[in-house]
Amino acid sequence: MSVERAIEPVRIEIQHLVRSFVTGSPSPPKRLSDPDDPGLFEPDSAIWRVHADVSMFIGGLRALLLQTLHEPTMTGVAEHSDYRHEPLGRLQRTANFLGVTTYGSRTAAMETIEAVRHIHERVQGTLADGTPYAANDPQLLGWVHATEVDSFLRAFQRYATRRLDATQADEYVAEMAVVAALMGVVNPPTDRVSLRATLHSYRRELHVTPHTREAVRFLLHPPFPLLARPTYNVIASAAVSLLPGYARRMLWLPVLPGVEPLMVRPVATALMRTLGWALAPAPA
Repeated sequence: MSVERAIEPVRIEIQHLVRSFVTGSPSPPKRLSDPDDPGLFEPDSAIWRVHADVSMFIGGLRALLLQTLHEPTMTGVAEHSDYRHEPLGRLQRTANFLGVTTYGSRTAAMETIEAVRHIHERVQGTLADGTPYAANDPQLLGWVHATEVDSFLRAFQRYATRRLDATQADEYVAEMAVVAALMGVVNPPTDRVSLRATLHSYRRELHVTPHTREAVRFLLHPPFPLLARPTYNVIASAAVSLLPGYARRMLWLPVLPGVEPLMVRPVATALMRTLGWALAPAPA
């Protein structure tokens, strides 16, 4: 028996654990494409490539950490979600949304987008100072979108086996803008230059609130089983190290000089390679 065959049961077990964690089911995802109903993006698109990579784990957590600094976004999550008692719920819903809008038929993608917008209609309220907020507000949607695009792209460029070149990276931002526009974002960024400008335009709106502190503590120390914590801690360390300096300072998450290149990056790279191997198709 070959070594590859001998360790296949280990690979399958890891695969089931990861799928259960992300999607809620150990089974492979159902076929999303439809030959008679092409999706929003082609199979050779940058968005297909980025969203298929396990670096999305790191990018997703980075995005959530960054989003906590925007009070309307964080207040909506705190007041209209049950993340404290259902820690994987938002992750699994986000994974489903990304999967369907990236790989599914156009019909399925539009139905999913409409369903999310319908849910967002109920997510509204007032901030501590009395300012109203609403999840479908284009300004709020724009922040969530920009942080996700920036985080997914940065994580991919840092940890994927093959990075995107400059043209492909801009293509990814432009492809994500297609979904953003359908969600209600006004003038979403379409390349890396406009993405940086968009993120910078929100800087004056960012600050730390009690909801921020509570969410960051939860994101970095969720109530996961002991078996999952070492893996999650590596992902969390990588996500924190990818945050912009101003965000780490505001969130009190300093990264000591030398720690990221000498410790965090090698360990996270090894973990991404292991997860990539586990989620790859079975050997012939």
